[in-house]
Amino acid sequence: MPEREDQSYRVLLSGGEGEIVEKKSRFIATVACCGTEDEAVAFIERTRKKYWDARHNCSAFVIGSRGELTRCSDDGEPSGTAGRPMLEVLLGEGIRNVCVVVTRYFGGVLLGTGGLVRAYTQAVKAGLAACSIGRMREGVELEIATDYNGVGKILYLLGTRGLEPSDSAYTDTVTLTITVPKEEWESLCKEVTDATGGRARITKKQELFYIDKEV
Repeated sequence: MPEREDQSYRVLLSGGEGEIVEKKSRFIATVACCGTEDEAVAFIERTRKKYWDARHNCSAFVIGSRGELTRCSDDGEPSGTAGRPMLEVLLGEGIRNVCVVVTRYFGGVLLGTGGLVRAYTQAVKAGLAACSIGRMREGVELEIATDYNGVGKILYLLGTRGLEPSDSAYTDTVTLTITVPKEEWESLCKEVTDATGGRARITKKQELFYIDKEV
């Protein structure tokens, strides 16, 4: 039986800006989350207006959970020296629904084809380094009801997996709401059942996509 394809992908939690200087030319990378082509085009235009006096405003974006839509522009730089290398960085990092504009203020020294490719590549990496990035994952929302004797054991099990309840209610029993990666929920249910001697009641609420922040 073939392995199930991983549906997760990386996304921006917040955009950022990075800058490098190469032979007196300034390369400013501005990165933003864009969910549609229209949003990406609008972001590119806003950045162009902000840096209206720059020599070049090159761009690249990847839209869709599978990267279905990609575009890039050299904006006057020699063909293939700016937009394509920028796009390759985004694709290589596996980030989706993202747009980057690299603004170049010319410093008077020609960089050559290889120098331009390196500069635009490093600028995008600097921009991404200033962003907060998470992973969109498939998950299962569970509701776990237990007595007070079992709650400590359950919280310990969750902690070993790096999971925290999104909600909790302490009445005559304790009810925890937790979102678990889809590939882990069945094994977690077994662990909770074993740890509480079958006293915990586990309800599968829904399957959903959620963002897991990278650290």
